[in-house]
Amino acid sequence: MGKGWKTLLAFALTTGLIAGGALPGASTQRAEAAAAATKTYGYSDPAAGRTYVPLRVLSTFAGAKISGKTGKGKLEIVKGKQRITLHTGRKKAEIDGKKVRIDAAPFAYAGVTYVPLGFAAKHLGLTLEWNDATSSMHVASGDKAMDLPIIRRGSLTDRPVSYRQQVFYVGGAAIRANVVTVQLMHPRVSLDAAFAHHRVGTVQNLSAIAAQNGAYAAINATYFDAYSSAVYRAPYGYLVSKGDVKFINGGTDLTVFAYDRNHLARLIPGLQFGKAYEEGQVEGAVQAGPRLVNNGRIAVNAVKEGFRDPSILRGRAARSAIGITRDHKLIMVTLRRSSMPQLAHIMKQAGAYQAMNLDGGASSGLYLNGKYVTKPGRKVSNALLVKVRR
Repeated sequence: MGKGWKTLLAFALTTGLIAGGALPGASTQRAEAAAAATKTYGYSDPAAGRTYVPLRVLSTFAGAKISGKTGKGKLEIVKGKQRITLHTGRKKAEIDGKKVRIDAAPFAYAGVTYVPLGFAAKHLGLTLEWNDATSSMHVASGDKAMDLPIIRRGSLTDRPVSYRQQVFYVGGAAIRANVVTVQLMHPRVSLDAAFAHHRVGTVQNLSAIAAQNGAYAAINATYFDAYSSAVYRAPYGYLVSKGDVKFINGGTDLTVFAYDRNHLARLIPGLQFGKAYEEGQVEGAVQAGPRLVNNGRIAVNAVKEGFRDPSILRGRAARSAIGITRDHKLIMVTLRRSSMPQLAHIMKQAGAYQAMNLDGGASSGLYLNGKYVTKPGRKVSNALLVKVRR
């Protein structure tokens, strides 16, 4: 853990906080074109086993100079003394004037040119490491590094947020759940986390938190002192908004949902959060737990995370949960009554590759497009928000 994070954590532990209708659609190609201009990701071709990277990544990240117009055929990449010439749609290239064949052709799609990542890495000195947990490629060049989300070409649709009600069958029980799905790579989508009244220690209706922050969807997030009669209702967990740590409840290993500036989302054990924050992996975050699904497998171990509450360990109650799919979608789920293992199975069936529980019981609430899908039984401390740019 770095010195900066230790200083921040020490301060927080001393003080207790750090203050700080239908959507209009677009074609899939237009959605992906806009996303490519605002979010950086690569494309996968599972059938061919290939990954492609936007050409602009090579210029801004690998330090290469690019010449040639998108979709016009000939592209030149210059880094140092090396000159590489590529041709969109053709499996041929020139390296310092010498003709070579490549196993995958560059292509132009939705106004962006993509080149084979393996070829670029080999000839531009990039190191690559696949991260299965986040469906991303870790790309490094010298002292620079980035985690590049990888999506299937054509996977972005014209509906950035969708809702369904579904019955899940778990061990003979039929459990109805509300499911909101968010395309994290969609150009109009952004996430945020916020406290009630924009102040730590207060509570507010979930709908009001959403409205004050211009959110299209919202779900209750961290635990808090729900049963206290005190004016200050302490939250129990990290909350980060726009890169600023708004609250720290250090020393616990409760699971943290976090996302970076590119909206690459991940789940982080609480004791590893400081390191992730210092490495630039956290633009926003909320902490709750326990974890439900880990790399596609049921993984409930509430005791290990530090939970002692019987309602978490053995009880059945109203639940809120979030999950991350392999194709970079956020799943927000509420249901009326389940155990934690049942909730884990539901999240896996809903498509989550990673999933975690949020505050539940009377706090459980889900808001969508100006109204409740699930109305909480009490005011809440904070929420995870989904904003959709018009």
